[in-house]
Amino acid sequence: MQHALQITCHNVSCSEAVEERIRSRVAKLERFSDQIISCHVTIDAPHQHKRKGELFYVHINIAVPGEVLAVKHEPAEDLYVAIRGAFDAARRKLQEHVERRSGEARRHSGKPVFSV
Repeated sequence: MQHALQITCHNVSCSEAVEERIRSRVAKLERFSDQIISCHVTIDAPHQHKRKGELFYVHINIAVPGEVLAVKHEPAEDLYVAIRGAFDAARRKLQEHVERRSGEARRHSGKPVFSV
């Protein structure tokens, strides 16, 4: 990754264990694709609702050449479950991006062949 990982926490304190979990998940994404330029992870826990427990939202923005892959996953009551779900969705989105880019490279790599 060309730029440092950014982790932002809103309305929740991020412990060292949470930050380490995020770093390890980003490292797995980097092993999957070396095209990642930067990654910004935001954890948000809006005010508590009276009938529901605290929900954690994890948003991930992954910058790759030519676009930014934005992941907003369903909230979860457990922070680690929310992180896992968001990074699983990010992996799938990154995989789709890599497959799409490799397909474009194959399509445009050679000269057109015309049959007469």
